[in-house]
Amino acid sequence: MPMHEFFMGLNQLELINRAPGFFKYQPHNVAAHSWKVTQVAQFLADVEAQNGANINWQSVYEKALNHDYTERFIGDIKTPVKYATANLRAMLADVEDTMTENFIKTEIPSEFQAAYTRRLGEGKDHTIEGQILSIADKVDLMYEAYGELVKFNPEPVYVNIFQSSLEALADFKSMASVKYIATDILPDIFAADFINKAGLYDLAKSLLPDFAAVAEKRDG
Repeated sequence: MPMHEFFMGLNQLELINRAPGFFKYQPHNVAAHSWKVTQVAQFLADVEAQNGANINWQSVYEKALNHDYTERFIGDIKTPVKYATANLRAMLADVEDTMTENFIKTEIPSEFQAAYTRRLGEGKDHTIEGQILSIADKVDLMYEAYGELVKFNPEPVYVNIFQSSLEALADFKSMASVKYIATDILPDIFAADFINKAGLYDLAKSLLPDFAAVAEKRDG
């Protein structure tokens, strides 16, 4: 049983657009997103390691590279649809899990099935590597939205995406990597002019104390 179908799936990921159905100046696809998330996760893991965390680097790379591979089976479903109800979210997850399990059994050589069961499973778990993946995923999502906001794209969805990304980062605000984002990255983001900047700036201050402290010094 060769790896042909798995490798063909990499091409399919290039054809799956993110944030489908909305006007955008710069389209993004799932394959590029996975690469960007891996780059961000690599850096965030560096930050955590420099602050004393014990990082399993293999896990960081496996989780980040593979975290959206299963979208080749169901596509990139709009977030408002995906999270419309808990039942719908659970049903979609069940479909994805079933299709992934069947794919591994039928298309991955038996000697590698355990590895790909791990790699294609849910990577956003309680481990520090899983938390790094969650943060990196939202950072890239935030930058995708930011790229549209600085071009003054009038689609309100990008303000909503930027907002939800900040809210997700706040869930990990005690982690060294999010503190770094708050103190060293967000100030540069807010140095530019973009749609709803003032509202998002105030939201960032309310959600991330480390950013609020930096903002107070700059504003004050």
